[in-house]
Amino acid sequence: MDILIAGATGKTGLRLVDQLKAKGHAPIALVRESSDTGALPDDVALRRGDLTDLESGVCDGCDAVIFAAGSGGSTGPEMTDKVDRDGAKRLIDLAAEAGVSRFVMLSSVGADDPDPDSELAHYLQAKHEADEHLKASGLSYAIVRPVSLTDDDGSRDMRFGDEADVKGKAARGDVAAVLADAVEDDEWSGKALVMQSILPDA
Repeated sequence: MDILIAGATGKTGLRLVDQLKAKGHAPIALVRESSDTGALPDDVALRRGDLTDLESGVCDGCDAVIFAAGSGGSTGPEMTDKVDRDGAKRLIDLAAEAGVSRFVMLSSVGADDPDPDSELAHYLQAKHEADEHLKASGLSYAIVRPVSLTDDDGSRDMRFGDEADVKGKAARGDVAAVLADAVEDDEWSGKALVMQSILPDA
């Protein structure tokens, strides 16, 4: 499948690109003009687009879309809204217009019912609104909600849903593997699940 990835140059996105290539898919990296694409494999196609101002047609010709982007921890509420909420919603709408077969959202634990007293309240609310927009889009979707992320590759030993420890850890390598599975596995269709890695020290 030709799979458009928002966030392909990020820590999780780069691992996702490798996972998709290993499965025989053709990842397409959605990148801004200013994006550093040096870490991407040379054979990965690039498609220009800025999540804060996406143009029509950005999903054309794609079989699926994975949103693995984020405004980053150092940005303020305004950029969180522009990228994590509005950018995600716009990409969902464009994916629906293009008739993609699956939209996979990298969300966050707590996005299902944001705690207004949480330090991450604004971010979680933005993710919540994007997730709900995806659910209402009519697209076949999967929403992955990892717990606290680590930069480990992981062992592919994971827990999901009610079995996951919300105070546990999720290795980025495991998250990427789940996203790559969710884009093609019908078992993921219509599901929104918390995920946790089983790490050696867990």
